[in-house]
Amino acid sequence: MRGWARLRSSLQSLEARRTFSSSASTETRVGIAQLLSQSGNQSDVDVYGWVRSLRRQKRVAFVALGDGSTLESLQAVLKPDQAVELSVGAAVRLKGSWQESKGAKQSHELQVHDVKVLGENDAEHNPLQPKVQTADWLRTIPHLRPRIPGHTLLLRLRSQVIASITAHFNKQGFVQTHTPVITSSDCEGAGEVFTVSAGDSKDTKQHISGGGEIEVEHFFRTPKYLTVSAQLHLEALAQAVDKVWTLSPTFRAEKSDTPRHLAEFYMLEAEMCFVDDLEDVMDVVENMLGAAARDLLTSATGDELLQARSASVSDHENGHDRVTAEILQRRWAGMADGAWPRITYTEAIEHLQAAEKAGLSKFVFHPSYESGLQAEHERYLATNIGEPHQPVFVTDYPRAQKPFYMSPSIVTHNTKGTEDTAACFDLLVPDLCELVGGSMREHRLKELQRSMAERGINGAGLEWYQDLRRYGSVPHGGFGLGFDRLLCYLGGVGNLRDIVAFARWHGRCDA
Repeated sequence: MRGWARLRSSLQSLEARRTFSSSASTETRVGIAQLLSQSGNQSDVDVYGWVRSLRRQKRVAFVALGDGSTLESLQAVLKPDQAVELSVGAAVRLKGSWQESKGAKQSHELQVHDVKVLGENDAEHNPLQPKVQTADWLRTIPHLRPRIPGHTLLLRLRSQVIASITAHFNKQGFVQTHTPVITSSDCEGAGEVFTVSAGDSKDTKQHISGGGEIEVEHFFRTPKYLTVSAQLHLEALAQAVDKVWTLSPTFRAEKSDTPRHLAEFYMLEAEMCFVDDLEDVMDVVENMLGAAARDLLTSATGDELLQARSASVSDHENGHDRVTAEILQRRWAGMADGAWPRITYTEAIEHLQAAEKAGLSKFVFHPSYESGLQAEHERYLATNIGEPHQPVFVTDYPRAQKPFYMSPSIVTHNTKGTEDTAACFDLLVPDLCELVGGSMREHRLKELQRSMAERGINGAGLEWYQDLRRYGSVPHGGFGLGFDRLLCYLGGVGNLRDIVAFARWHGRCDA
Protein backbone atom coordinates (compact mmCIF):
# COMPACT_ATOMS: atom_id res chain seq x y z
CA MET A 1 0.00 0.00 0.00
CA ARG A 2 2.86 2.37 0.78
CA GLY A 3 4.38 1.68 -2.63
CA TRP A 4 1.04 2.41 -4.30
CA ALA A 5 0.71 5.70 -2.36
CA ARG A 6 4.19 6.80 -3.44
CA LEU A 7 3.42 5.92 -7.10
CA ARG A 8 0.15 7.85 -6.96
CA SER A 9 1.88 10.90 -5.44
CA SER A 10 4.56 10.79 -8.15
CA LEU A 11 1.94 10.66 -10.91
CA GLN A 12 0.07 13.63 -9.44
CA SER A 13 3.31 15.61 -9.26
CA LEU A 14 4.12 14.76 -12.87
CA GLU A 15 0.65 15.88 -14.00
CA ALA A 16 1.05 19.16 -12.12
CA ARG A 17 4.36 19.85 -13.86
CA ARG A 18 2.77 19.11 -17.25
CA THR A 19 -0.08 21.51 -16.51
CA PHE A 20 2.31 24.27 -15.47
CA SER A 21 4.49 23.73 -18.54
CA SER A 22 1.42 23.90 -20.81
CA SER A 23 0.06 27.09 -19.20
CA ALA A 24 3.47 28.78 -19.21
CA SER A 25 3.84 28.34 -22.98
CA THR A 26 2.20 30.96 -25.18
CA GLU A 27 2.70 28.97 -28.38
CA THR A 28 0.31 26.20 -29.42
CA ARG A 29 1.33 23.60 -31.98
CA VAL A 30 -1.70 22.25 -33.79
CA GLY A 31 -2.33 19.93 -36.72
CA ILE A 32 -3.70 21.49 -39.87
CA ALA A 33 -6.94 19.45 -39.76
CA GLN A 34 -7.56 20.67 -36.22
CA LEU A 35 -6.72 24.27 -37.09
CA LEU A 36 -8.98 24.33 -40.15
CA SER A 37 -11.89 23.19 -37.99
CA GLN A 38 -11.53 26.19 -35.66
CA SER A 39 -13.68 29.24 -36.47
CA GLY A 40 -12.25 31.70 -33.97
CA ASN A 41 -9.07 33.76 -34.22
CA GLN A 42 -6.00 32.51 -32.40
CA SER A 43 -2.63 34.10 -31.76
CA ASP A 44 0.79 32.47 -31.51
CA VAL A 45 0.04 29.37 -33.56
CA ASP A 46 2.87 26.97 -34.37
CA VAL A 47 2.30 24.89 -37.54
CA TYR A 48 4.51 22.22 -39.11
CA GLY A 49 4.10 20.78 -42.59
CA TRP A 50 5.22 20.62 -46.21
CA VAL A 51 4.80 23.30 -48.85
CA ARG A 52 2.25 22.12 -51.41
CA SER A 53 2.28 25.29 -53.51
CA LEU A 54 3.90 28.71 -53.41
CA ARG A 55 2.84 32.00 -55.02
CA ARG A 56 5.09 35.02 -54.78
CA GLN A 57 3.75 38.50 -55.53
CA LYS A 58 5.32 41.89 -55.25
CA ARG A 59 4.01 42.68 -51.79
CA VAL A 60 2.92 39.35 -50.43
CA ALA A 61 3.49 35.60 -50.76
CA PHE A 62 1.03 32.74 -50.30
CA VAL A 63 1.90 29.23 -49.18
CA ALA A 64 -0.44 26.22 -49.26
CA LEU A 65 0.73 24.00 -46.42
CA GLY A 66 -0.17 20.37 -45.75
CA ASP A 67 0.78 17.93 -43.00
CA GLY A 68 -1.10 14.79 -44.09
CA SER A 69 -3.90 15.21 -41.55
CA THR A 70 -6.39 16.42 -44.19
CA LEU A 71 -6.81 16.78 -47.94
CA GLU A 72 -7.22 20.51 -47.50
CA SER A 73 -4.29 22.90 -47.43
CA LEU A 74 -3.77 25.68 -44.94
CA GLN A 75 -3.21 29.08 -46.55
CA ALA A 76 -0.34 31.01 -45.02
CA VAL A 77 0.34 34.68 -45.82
CA LEU A 78 3.95 35.81 -45.71
CA LYS A 79 6.07 38.80 -46.63
CA PRO A 80 8.04 38.30 -49.86
CA ASP A 81 11.37 38.21 -48.02
CA GLN A 82 10.06 35.42 -45.74
CA ALA A 83 9.39 33.21 -48.75
CA VAL A 84 12.81 33.56 -50.37
CA GLU A 85 14.12 30.20 -49.11
CA LEU A 86 10.84 28.34 -49.56
CA SER A 87 10.14 25.84 -52.34
CA VAL A 88 7.45 23.31 -53.17
CA GLY A 89 8.00 20.16 -51.11
CA ALA A 90 10.06 21.82 -48.37
CA ALA A 91 9.35 20.95 -44.73
CA VAL A 92 8.79 24.11 -42.70
CA ARG A 93 7.65 25.51 -39.38
CA LEU A 94 5.44 28.56 -39.56
CA LYS A 95 4.54 30.72 -36.58
CA GLY A 96 1.81 33.28 -36.73
CA SER A 97 -1.77 34.27 -35.99
CA TRP A 98 -4.86 32.40 -37.18
CA GLN A 99 -7.07 35.20 -38.53
CA GLU A 100 -10.18 35.63 -40.63
CA SER A 101 -9.28 35.66 -44.30
CA LYS A 102 -9.92 38.54 -46.65
CA GLY A 103 -10.23 36.07 -49.54
CA ALA A 104 -13.34 34.10 -50.43
CA LYS A 105 -11.76 30.66 -50.80
CA GLN A 106 -11.12 30.11 -47.09
CA SER A 107 -12.57 31.41 -43.84
CA HIS A 108 -9.23 31.82 -42.06
CA GLU A 109 -5.55 32.04 -42.91
CA LEU A 110 -2.26 32.05 -41.05
CA GLN A 111 -0.63 35.48 -40.86
CA VAL A 112 3.01 34.42 -40.55
CA HIS A 113 5.59 36.29 -38.52
CA ASP A 114 8.32 33.64 -38.39
CA VAL A 115 9.49 31.02 -40.91
CA LYS A 116 11.96 28.19 -40.49
CA VAL A 117 12.98 25.68 -43.17
CA LEU A 118 13.57 22.34 -41.42
CA GLY A 119 15.58 20.43 -44.01
CA GLU A 120 17.04 20.34 -47.50
CA ASN A 121 14.79 20.25 -50.55
CA ASP A 122 16.09 20.00 -54.09
CA ALA A 123 12.93 21.43 -55.61
CA GLU A 124 14.25 21.48 -59.16
CA HIS A 125 14.92 17.74 -59.26
CA ASN A 126 12.12 16.63 -56.94
CA PRO A 127 10.18 13.87 -58.79
CA LEU A 128 6.90 15.17 -57.33
CA GLN A 129 6.29 18.20 -59.48
CA PRO A 130 2.97 20.12 -59.64
CA LYS A 131 1.83 18.40 -62.81
CA VAL A 132 -0.16 15.34 -63.88
CA GLN A 133 1.72 12.14 -63.04
CA THR A 134 0.37 8.73 -63.96
CA ALA A 135 -0.32 5.98 -61.45
CA ASP A 136 2.15 3.70 -63.28
CA TRP A 137 4.96 6.24 -62.92
CA LEU A 138 4.16 6.99 -59.29
CA ARG A 139 4.54 3.28 -58.49
CA THR A 140 8.24 3.64 -59.38
CA ILE A 141 8.76 6.10 -56.50
CA PRO A 142 6.87 4.43 -53.62
CA HIS A 143 9.04 6.24 -51.05
CA LEU A 144 7.74 9.64 -52.25
CA ARG A 145 4.24 8.76 -53.47
CA PRO A 146 2.61 8.81 -50.00
CA ARG A 147 3.19 12.59 -49.84
CA ILE A 148 0.52 13.15 -52.48
CA PRO A 149 -2.68 14.24 -50.66
CA GLY A 150 -4.78 11.46 -52.17
CA HIS A 151 -2.36 8.85 -50.90
CA THR A 152 -2.12 10.35 -47.43
CA LEU A 153 -5.90 9.97 -47.31
CA LEU A 154 -5.56 6.28 -48.15
CA LEU A 155 -3.05 5.86 -45.31
CA ARG A 156 -5.58 7.38 -42.92
CA LEU A 157 -8.31 5.13 -44.33
CA ARG A 158 -6.16 2.08 -43.53
CA SER A 159 -5.52 3.34 -40.01
CA GLN A 160 -9.20 4.03 -39.34
CA VAL A 161 -10.44 0.66 -40.59
CA ILE A 162 -7.86 -1.13 -38.45
CA ALA A 163 -8.99 0.89 -35.43
CA SER A 164 -12.67 0.13 -36.14
CA ILE A 165 -12.13 -3.60 -36.51
CA THR A 166 -9.87 -3.74 -33.45
CA ALA A 167 -12.52 -2.00 -31.33
CA HIS A 168 -15.23 -4.30 -32.68
CA PHE A 169 -13.27 -7.48 -31.95
CA ASN A 170 -12.44 -6.24 -28.45
CA LYS A 171 -16.14 -5.81 -27.73
CA GLN A 172 -16.82 -9.32 -29.02
CA GLY A 173 -14.20 -10.93 -26.79
CA PHE A 174 -11.66 -11.80 -29.50
CA VAL A 175 -7.98 -11.91 -28.54
CA GLN A 176 -5.60 -10.27 -30.99
CA THR A 177 -2.56 -12.47 -31.67
CA HIS A 178 0.60 -12.48 -33.77
CA THR A 179 1.36 -15.54 -35.86
CA PRO A 180 4.71 -16.45 -37.47
CA VAL A 181 5.72 -15.18 -40.89
CA ILE A 182 8.15 -18.09 -41.39
CA THR A 183 6.41 -21.46 -41.47
CA SER A 184 7.00 -25.10 -42.33
CA SER A 185 3.66 -25.60 -44.10
CA ASP A 186 1.87 -24.44 -47.24
CA CYS A 187 -1.58 -23.87 -45.76
CA GLU A 188 -3.47 -23.64 -49.03
CA GLY A 189 -1.59 -26.47 -50.72
CA ALA A 190 -1.19 -24.52 -53.97
CA GLY A 191 2.61 -24.58 -53.87
CA GLU A 192 2.92 -20.84 -54.59
CA VAL A 193 5.25 -20.14 -51.67
CA PHE A 194 8.47 -18.19 -51.15
CA THR A 195 11.27 -20.29 -49.70
CA VAL A 196 13.34 -18.91 -46.84
CA SER A 197 17.00 -19.79 -46.97
CA ALA A 198 20.33 -18.35 -45.90
CA GLY A 199 21.68 -19.58 -49.24
CA ASP A 200 20.57 -19.07 -52.83
CA SER A 201 18.41 -22.16 -53.20
CA LYS A 202 15.98 -24.32 -51.27
CA ASP A 203 17.65 -27.40 -52.79
CA THR A 204 20.12 -29.29 -50.63
CA LYS A 205 22.66 -29.09 -53.47
CA GLN A 206 23.54 -26.23 -55.76
CA HIS A 207 25.41 -26.23 -59.07
CA ILE A 208 28.46 -23.98 -59.44
CA SER A 209 30.38 -22.80 -62.49
CA GLY A 210 32.86 -25.33 -63.82
CA GLY A 211 30.77 -28.25 -62.71
CA GLY A 212 30.42 -29.89 -59.38
CA GLU A 213 28.07 -29.16 -56.52
CA ILE A 214 28.22 -27.47 -53.15
CA GLU A 215 26.17 -28.28 -50.11
CA VAL A 216 23.67 -25.65 -49.02
CA GLU A 217 23.05 -25.53 -45.29
CA HIS A 218 19.45 -24.63 -44.51
CA PHE A 219 19.12 -22.13 -41.70
CA PHE A 220 16.27 -24.17 -40.18
CA ARG A 221 17.76 -27.55 -41.27
CA THR A 222 14.92 -28.09 -43.76
CA PRO A 223 13.23 -25.73 -46.25
CA LYS A 224 10.87 -23.19 -44.70
CA TYR A 225 8.49 -20.75 -46.32
CA LEU A 226 6.94 -17.32 -45.99
CA THR A 227 3.41 -17.83 -44.77
CA VAL A 228 0.46 -17.83 -47.17
CA SER A 229 -2.03 -17.83 -44.30
CA ALA A 230 -2.06 -17.59 -40.50
CA GLN A 231 -4.97 -20.02 -40.25
CA LEU A 232 -3.23 -23.16 -39.03
CA HIS A 233 -1.44 -21.31 -36.25
CA LEU A 234 -4.61 -19.42 -35.34
CA GLU A 235 -6.38 -22.75 -34.86
CA ALA A 236 -3.77 -23.66 -32.24
CA LEU A 237 -4.16 -20.32 -30.44
CA ALA A 238 -7.96 -20.43 -30.56
CA GLN A 239 -7.90 -23.68 -28.62
CA ALA A 240 -6.34 -21.75 -25.77
CA VAL A 241 -8.58 -18.66 -25.56
CA ASP A 242 -11.64 -19.54 -27.70
CA LYS A 243 -11.66 -16.62 -30.16
CA VAL A 244 -8.59 -15.09 -31.83
CA TRP A 245 -7.77 -12.81 -34.73
CA THR A 246 -4.73 -11.35 -36.44
CA LEU A 247 -3.82 -8.82 -39.11
CA SER A 248 -0.52 -9.88 -40.59
CA PRO A 249 1.46 -9.97 -43.85
CA THR A 250 1.11 -12.99 -46.13
CA PHE A 251 2.99 -13.95 -49.27
CA ARG A 252 2.11 -15.67 -52.53
CA ALA A 253 4.66 -16.49 -55.24
CA GLU A 254 1.94 -16.22 -57.86
CA LYS A 255 3.12 -14.84 -61.20
CA SER A 256 -0.04 -12.85 -61.80
CA ASP A 257 0.19 -9.39 -63.31
CA THR A 258 -3.30 -8.14 -62.55
CA PRO A 259 -4.65 -5.24 -60.46
CA ARG A 260 -6.08 -7.80 -58.01
CA HIS A 261 -2.88 -9.66 -57.06
CA LEU A 262 0.22 -8.85 -54.99
CA ALA A 263 3.14 -10.96 -53.81
CA GLU A 264 2.95 -9.43 -50.32
CA PHE A 265 -0.32 -8.36 -48.79
CA TYR A 266 -2.18 -8.24 -45.48
CA MET A 267 -4.73 -10.78 -44.35
CA LEU A 268 -7.18 -10.32 -41.51
CA GLU A 269 -7.91 -13.79 -40.15
CA ALA A 270 -10.00 -15.07 -37.25
CA GLU A 271 -10.75 -18.45 -35.65
CA MET A 272 -13.52 -19.40 -33.21
CA CYS A 273 -13.94 -22.49 -31.07
CA PHE A 274 -17.23 -24.06 -29.93
CA VAL A 275 -18.82 -23.20 -33.27
CA ASP A 276 -20.52 -25.92 -35.28
CA ASP A 277 -22.60 -23.91 -37.75
CA LEU A 278 -21.20 -22.03 -40.75
CA GLU A 279 -23.93 -19.43 -40.31
CA ASP A 280 -22.26 -18.31 -37.07
CA VAL A 281 -18.95 -17.67 -38.86
CA MET A 282 -20.69 -15.66 -41.57
CA ASP A 283 -22.45 -13.63 -38.88
CA VAL A 284 -19.07 -12.63 -37.44
CA VAL A 285 -17.87 -11.47 -40.87
CA GLU A 286 -21.07 -9.54 -41.53
CA ASN A 287 -21.04 -7.81 -38.14
CA MET A 288 -17.34 -6.95 -38.36
CA LEU A 289 -17.53 -5.37 -41.82
CA GLY A 290 -20.79 -3.66 -40.95
CA ALA A 291 -19.15 -1.99 -37.95
CA ALA A 292 -16.23 -0.76 -40.07
CA ALA A 293 -18.59 0.63 -42.72
CA ARG A 294 -20.78 2.41 -40.16
CA ASP A 295 -17.73 4.07 -38.64
CA LEU A 296 -16.63 5.21 -42.09
CA LEU A 297 -20.04 6.72 -42.84
CA THR A 298 -19.76 9.01 -39.80
CA SER A 299 -16.03 9.80 -39.89
CA ALA A 300 -13.92 12.70 -41.11
CA THR A 301 -11.98 10.26 -43.28
CA GLY A 302 -15.21 9.14 -44.93
CA ASP A 303 -16.24 12.76 -45.50
CA GLU A 304 -12.91 13.46 -47.20
CA LEU A 305 -13.15 10.38 -49.42
CA LEU A 306 -16.57 11.55 -50.60
CA GLN A 307 -15.30 15.11 -50.96
CA ALA A 308 -12.40 13.90 -53.09
CA ARG A 309 -14.74 12.03 -55.43
CA SER A 310 -17.20 14.91 -55.60
CA ALA A 311 -14.38 17.27 -56.46
CA SER A 312 -13.07 14.85 -59.13
CA VAL A 313 -9.63 14.50 -57.62
CA SER A 314 -7.25 13.48 -60.42
CA ASP A 315 -6.90 9.76 -60.98
CA HIS A 316 -3.13 10.04 -60.80
CA GLU A 317 -3.40 11.14 -57.18
CA ASN A 318 -5.47 8.20 -56.01
CA GLY A 319 -4.75 5.56 -58.63
CA HIS A 320 -8.44 4.65 -58.74
CA ASP A 321 -11.05 3.84 -61.31
CA ARG A 322 -13.75 6.44 -61.75
CA VAL A 323 -15.85 5.60 -58.71
CA THR A 324 -18.18 8.48 -57.92
CA ALA A 325 -18.99 9.74 -54.43
CA GLU A 326 -22.51 8.37 -54.82
CA ILE A 327 -21.30 4.86 -55.66
CA LEU A 328 -18.80 4.95 -52.82
CA GLN A 329 -21.44 5.98 -50.31
CA ARG A 330 -23.76 3.22 -51.55
CA ARG A 331 -20.98 0.67 -51.04
CA TRP A 332 -20.61 1.74 -47.42
CA ALA A 333 -24.35 1.78 -46.85
CA GLY A 334 -24.76 -1.66 -48.44
CA MET A 335 -22.06 -3.05 -46.17
CA ALA A 336 -23.41 -1.25 -43.09
CA ASP A 337 -27.00 -2.47 -43.50
CA GLY A 338 -26.28 -6.17 -42.91
CA ALA A 339 -28.61 -9.08 -43.75
CA TRP A 340 -26.59 -9.96 -46.85
CA PRO A 341 -27.88 -12.65 -49.26
CA ARG A 342 -26.60 -16.19 -48.71
CA ILE A 343 -26.82 -18.67 -51.58
CA THR A 344 -25.24 -22.07 -52.16
CA TYR A 345 -22.67 -22.75 -54.88
CA THR A 346 -25.26 -24.91 -56.66
CA GLU A 347 -27.77 -22.07 -56.62
CA ALA A 348 -25.10 -19.70 -57.91
CA ILE A 349 -24.32 -21.96 -60.89
CA GLU A 350 -28.01 -22.34 -61.66
CA HIS A 351 -28.48 -18.56 -61.48
CA LEU A 352 -25.56 -17.99 -63.86
CA GLN A 353 -26.76 -20.59 -66.33
CA ALA A 354 -30.26 -19.10 -66.30
CA ALA A 355 -28.82 -15.61 -66.92
CA GLU A 356 -26.74 -16.93 -69.84
CA LYS A 357 -29.71 -18.79 -71.32
CA ALA A 358 -31.95 -15.71 -71.04
CA GLY A 359 -29.32 -13.54 -72.72
CA LEU A 360 -28.86 -11.36 -69.63
CA SER A 361 -25.12 -11.88 -69.73
CA LYS A 362 -22.60 -13.39 -72.10
CA PHE A 363 -19.78 -15.14 -70.25
CA VAL A 364 -16.38 -16.00 -71.67
CA PHE A 365 -16.39 -19.16 -69.57
CA HIS A 366 -19.59 -21.18 -69.52
CA PRO A 367 -20.70 -21.60 -65.88
CA SER A 368 -20.72 -25.24 -64.81
CA TYR A 369 -20.66 -27.09 -61.52
CA GLU A 370 -17.35 -28.81 -62.30
CA SER A 371 -15.32 -25.86 -63.59
CA GLY A 372 -15.93 -23.50 -60.68
CA LEU A 373 -16.64 -19.77 -60.51
CA GLN A 374 -14.53 -17.44 -62.62
CA ALA A 375 -14.03 -13.75 -61.83
CA GLU A 376 -16.70 -12.79 -64.38
CA HIS A 377 -19.17 -15.12 -62.66
CA GLU A 378 -18.40 -13.71 -59.22
CA ARG A 379 -18.76 -10.18 -60.54
CA TYR A 380 -22.19 -10.98 -62.00
CA LEU A 381 -23.40 -12.62 -58.79
CA ALA A 382 -22.17 -9.74 -56.62
CA THR A 383 -23.98 -7.26 -58.85
CA ASN A 384 -27.25 -9.10 -59.41
CA ILE A 385 -28.02 -11.05 -56.22
CA GLY A 386 -29.77 -9.05 -53.53
CA GLU A 387 -29.72 -5.27 -53.29
CA PRO A 388 -27.26 -3.22 -55.38
CA HIS A 389 -23.88 -2.62 -53.71
CA GLN A 390 -24.54 -5.34 -51.15
CA PRO A 391 -22.09 -8.21 -50.51
CA VAL A 392 -23.18 -11.78 -51.24
CA PHE A 393 -22.21 -15.03 -49.48
CA VAL A 394 -21.78 -18.13 -51.66
CA THR A 395 -21.61 -21.31 -49.59
CA ASP A 396 -21.02 -25.07 -49.88
CA TYR A 397 -18.52 -25.35 -52.72
CA PRO A 398 -17.52 -28.82 -54.00
CA ARG A 399 -14.91 -30.31 -51.67
CA ALA A 400 -12.65 -31.07 -54.62
CA GLN A 401 -12.20 -27.32 -55.19
CA LYS A 402 -11.24 -26.54 -51.60
CA PRO A 403 -8.26 -27.19 -49.24
CA PHE A 404 -7.84 -30.29 -47.11
CA TYR A 405 -8.75 -28.72 -43.77
CA MET A 406 -12.39 -27.88 -44.56
CA SER A 407 -15.05 -30.08 -43.03
CA PRO A 408 -17.84 -31.49 -45.21
CA SER A 409 -21.27 -29.96 -45.30
CA ILE A 410 -24.47 -31.80 -46.04
CA VAL A 411 -24.85 -33.48 -49.41
CA THR A 412 -26.42 -31.07 -51.88
CA HIS A 413 -28.53 -31.92 -54.89
CA ASN A 414 -27.90 -30.45 -58.31
CA THR A 415 -28.69 -31.27 -61.92
CA LYS A 416 -25.98 -33.95 -62.04
CA GLY A 417 -27.09 -35.80 -58.94
CA THR A 418 -25.34 -35.51 -55.59
CA GLU A 419 -21.91 -34.12 -54.79
CA ASP A 420 -19.98 -33.78 -51.55
CA THR A 421 -19.56 -30.17 -50.56
CA ALA A 422 -17.45 -28.34 -48.00
CA ALA A 423 -18.93 -26.26 -45.19
CA CYS A 424 -17.38 -23.12 -46.56
CA PHE A 425 -18.17 -19.71 -48.03
CA ASP A 426 -16.79 -16.90 -50.14
CA LEU A 427 -17.98 -13.33 -49.69
CA LEU A 428 -18.31 -11.51 -53.01
CA VAL A 429 -18.48 -7.75 -53.52
CA PRO A 430 -19.11 -5.83 -56.77
CA ASP A 431 -16.04 -5.07 -58.91
CA LEU A 432 -13.45 -6.77 -56.65
CA CYS A 433 -15.24 -10.15 -56.47
CA GLU A 434 -13.95 -12.40 -53.66
CA LEU A 435 -13.21 -10.50 -50.45
CA VAL A 436 -13.47 -13.12 -47.69
CA GLY A 437 -13.16 -16.90 -47.58
CA GLY A 438 -14.08 -19.04 -44.60
CA SER A 439 -15.13 -22.49 -43.49
CA MET A 440 -15.75 -24.93 -40.71
CA ARG A 441 -12.50 -26.79 -39.98
CA GLU A 442 -12.33 -30.57 -39.91
CA HIS A 443 -11.85 -31.24 -36.18
CA ARG A 444 -11.97 -35.06 -36.35
CA LEU A 445 -8.52 -36.64 -36.56
CA LYS A 446 -9.30 -39.63 -38.79
CA GLU A 447 -11.34 -37.57 -41.24
CA LEU A 448 -8.57 -34.94 -41.42
CA GLN A 449 -5.94 -37.61 -42.09
CA ARG A 450 -8.14 -39.13 -44.78
CA SER A 451 -8.55 -35.74 -46.46
CA MET A 452 -4.79 -35.18 -46.39
CA ALA A 453 -4.14 -38.59 -47.90
CA GLU A 454 -6.65 -37.99 -50.69
CA ARG A 455 -4.73 -34.86 -51.67
CA GLY A 456 -1.29 -36.43 -51.35
CA ILE A 457 -0.29 -34.28 -48.36
CA ASN A 458 2.52 -35.69 -46.23
CA GLY A 459 1.28 -35.61 -42.66
CA ALA A 460 4.82 -35.79 -41.23
CA GLY A 461 5.24 -32.01 -41.44
CA LEU A 462 1.84 -31.40 -39.92
CA GLU A 463 2.03 -33.57 -36.82
CA TRP A 464 1.52 -30.51 -34.64
CA TYR A 465 -1.63 -29.63 -36.60
CA GLN A 466 -2.96 -33.17 -36.14
CA ASP A 467 -2.21 -32.89 -32.41
CA LEU A 468 -4.92 -30.22 -32.22
CA ARG A 469 -7.38 -33.02 -33.10
CA ARG A 470 -5.81 -35.51 -30.66
CA TYR A 471 -5.84 -33.40 -27.54
CA GLY A 472 -9.01 -31.55 -26.63
CA SER A 473 -10.44 -31.27 -30.12
CA VAL A 474 -13.42 -28.98 -30.56
CA PRO A 475 -15.68 -27.93 -33.47
CA HIS A 476 -14.36 -24.64 -34.80
CA GLY A 477 -14.37 -22.36 -37.83
CA GLY A 478 -12.84 -19.19 -39.16
CA PHE A 479 -12.16 -16.95 -42.10
CA GLY A 480 -9.55 -14.89 -43.93
CA LEU A 481 -10.18 -11.44 -45.37
CA GLY A 482 -7.97 -9.77 -47.97
CA PHE A 483 -7.43 -6.55 -46.04
CA ASP A 484 -5.93 -4.58 -48.92
CA ARG A 485 -8.83 -5.63 -51.13
CA LEU A 486 -11.24 -4.38 -48.48
CA LEU A 487 -9.49 -1.00 -48.49
CA CYS A 488 -9.69 -0.89 -52.29
CA TYR A 489 -13.42 -1.47 -52.11
CA LEU A 490 -14.05 1.04 -49.33
CA GLY A 491 -11.76 3.65 -50.87
CA GLY A 492 -12.87 3.24 -54.47
CA VAL A 493 -9.35 2.28 -55.57
CA GLY A 494 -9.16 0.00 -58.59
CA ASN A 495 -5.62 -1.36 -58.20
CA LEU A 496 -4.09 -3.07 -55.18
CA ARG A 497 -0.73 -1.56 -56.09
CA ASP A 498 -2.11 1.86 -55.20
CA ILE A 499 -3.69 1.01 -51.85
CA VAL A 500 -0.42 -0.50 -50.55
CA ALA A 501 2.33 1.99 -49.75
CA PHE A 502 5.17 -0.29 -50.85
CA ALA A 503 3.65 -2.76 -53.27
CA ARG A 504 5.40 -5.99 -54.32
CA TRP A 505 4.29 -7.98 -57.33
CA HIS A 506 5.85 -10.32 -59.86
CA GLY A 507 8.99 -8.70 -61.21
CA ARG A 508 8.76 -5.57 -59.01
CA CYS A 509 10.00 -4.88 -55.50
CA ASP A 510 11.12 -1.22 -55.38
CA ALA A 511 12.34 0.40 -52.18
